[in-house]
Amino acid sequence: MTSTTPRPALVLHGGGGPFTVASLAEHLTGMNFDVTAPTHPGWNGTPRAESISTVADLTTLYLDYLAEHDLHDVLVVGSSLGGWIGADMATRDTDHRISALVLIDAVGIEAPEAPIRDFFGLDARGVAEYAWHDSERYYVDPATMPAAQQAAQRGNMATMASLTANGMIDPTLLGRLAQITVPTLVIWGESDRIVTPAYGAAFAGAIPDARLTIIDEAGHLPHLEQPDPTFAALDAFLAE
Repeated sequence: MTSTTPRPALVLHGGGGPFTVASLAEHLTGMNFDVTAPTHPGWNGTPRAESISTVADLTTLYLDYLAEHDLHDVLVVGSSLGGWIGADMATRDTDHRISALVLIDAVGIEAPEAPIRDFFGLDARGVAEYAWHDSERYYVDPATMPAAQQAAQRGNMATMASLTANGMIDPTLLGRLAQITVPTLVIWGESDRIVTPAYGAAFAGAIPDARLTIIDEAGHLPHLEQPDPTFAALDAFLAE
């Protein structure tokens, strides 16, 4: 990038919490972005107001943040649940503050040909097998975690379940994606079985001129499992 003034970026995490996007935030900071990577209300023990009861409420929260700080030319990057929020933001950005969108194994749309796996019904081993390409490497037995970490994880999942009480979809989102006019990159892990590449294709296909990039040997969090090709795809997109 040629400008010396950092461009604003908003990096939104998924159900796993803010640590899952820390490497994305670090990478973008190194590319001269002024990165905000918030912890969603209710995650990691943060307070959640009664007014935030749905994913759409999180969308409003972050659109208000952009307005309050008068941010423009904003890159929004969202992983999983964060991708749902980012896509929703882009459809509702009437002030045109967002200039580019990156969705990483996002959820939120209804794609009957590629339904979302009900991971709330999976145990820790099942989540690992559906979410990772190399499940043996990334599976962690919850019983081996410190008690505080176990409690935080349970709290995060309880918050996510509360915000998505009507399911991991917004029935209106798929139809609204056609309103997105900013350059959009959709990155997907080839081995994701929570939301499969077919789901990713449905997501990308609904956004005008969106580019879909599949990352080999990666699951639901390709930026963690295969950071080099994931960041290469991100860098190429931003360079354009």
